Amino acid sequence: MKAVGIVVEYNPFHNGHAYHLTQAKKVAKADIVIAVMSGTFLQRGEPAMVDKWTRTKMALAGGVDIVIELPYVYSTAPATDFAKGAISLLTAVGCDSFAFGSEDGSIQPFLNTFELIDNNRTEYDALIKDSLKTGASYPKSLYYAYEQLTQKFPAPYIDLAQPNNILGFHYLEAARTLNSNIQPLTIPRIAAGYHDALKEDASIASATGIRKALATTSSLQSVQKVVPEASFDYLADWHRHYKKFASWEAFWPLLQFTIMRHTTSELTRYAEVTEGIENAIMKAAKSSSSFNSFMEKIKSKRYTWTRLQRMITHIYTGFTKEQLHSFEAPSFIRLLGMSETGQAYIGKRKKDIELPLISRVAAAKDAMLAIDIHAAELYNLSIEQGVTALSLPKDYQTPPIRY
Repeated sequence: MKAVGIVVEYNPFHNGHAYHLTQAKKVAKADIVIAVMSGTFLQRGEPAMVDKWTRTKMALAGGVDIVIELPYVYSTAPATDFAKGAISLLTAVGCDSFAFGSEDGSIQPFLNTFELIDNNRTEYDALIKDSLKTGASYPKSLYYAYEQLTQKFPAPYIDLAQPNNILGFHYLEAARTLNSNIQPLTIPRIAAGYHDALKEDASIASATGIRKALATTSSLQSVQKVVPEASFDYLADWHRHYKKFASWEAFWPLLQFTIMRHTTSELTRYAEVTEGIENAIMKAAKSSSSFNSFMEKIKSKRYTWTRLQRMITHIYTGFTKEQLHSFEAPSFIRLLGMSETGQAYIGKRKKDIELPLISRVAAAKDAMLAIDIHAAELYNLSIEQGVTALSLPKDYQTPPIRY
């Protein structure tokens, strides 16, 4: 059985995702689609709007055959490590290829871009350092260095100002760095840009646009046309039970408490919290009544919103620099869900899978897995506040969903 891998968050699963996985399977001439999906906290440093099990159900209903979890260590990491974790797992589970959505839509410019940076790494790194010295953020410094190289060595390259192109580049970079034989493919992103707001009468929208629409209107009907029927039903069921979707705004009381229960110096223990920012974080936490007002007080030219959110995520979950530096690669594959075809694939390929396959979490002993379980427990804690006689699935007790 030929497998194509995709890297997803499905926050939530929408019509654009359905198009992407259909095209991925078609272009790869694959028999099955394997998705490596972020768990409870995501790459932009925020909680997923619904839990991993609900998003797994959406994925399986939408046509994914196997869903495996991208561990917290990688799902909340900068793009380079996020991609490294995802491609490592797709390679280990036996994918022949991986397909990502991009604004460019053609693989050759990605290959050209990788060769450009790889062949000129010393100059590239020096240009980044020069830009950082001016006070520019790291993403802007990367783009500055890239622009300098593309002008020096003209060829068809990708636009690294586009978010999906950036992730696509890092997927390709990870595959090459890991010496993986997995073949890269890209599917053009259609209809809606990454940050586009929801448009009236549109059938495809970005996940960002969908979340913004739900946050501002509190009406599920506002997104009904841009998500598959199953996704809509799962979202409606979630909201009926919990009265809210997960967000830092909804988590603010517990997040504020978590920050303030530390001393300022203790905050520097956590991953990505750089020296000096802890003072601004503490001061803002003491004087803010909402997450948005808190973020407005700490954002600056030096720190992007996403980078700050990742710091906050690690403070909330208690994920330290020491823990981060103790891991070099994924140590297991955790199954979240499978279709009948996916179960057949696992049955045939189980002996060839390169990492331990975990379906019974309670019986597993792994430091990286323990972090995932702890993050899920803290996620559930915030969701369950104010909800009586109803709790989310316990992460360590929940078996893979069979669809």
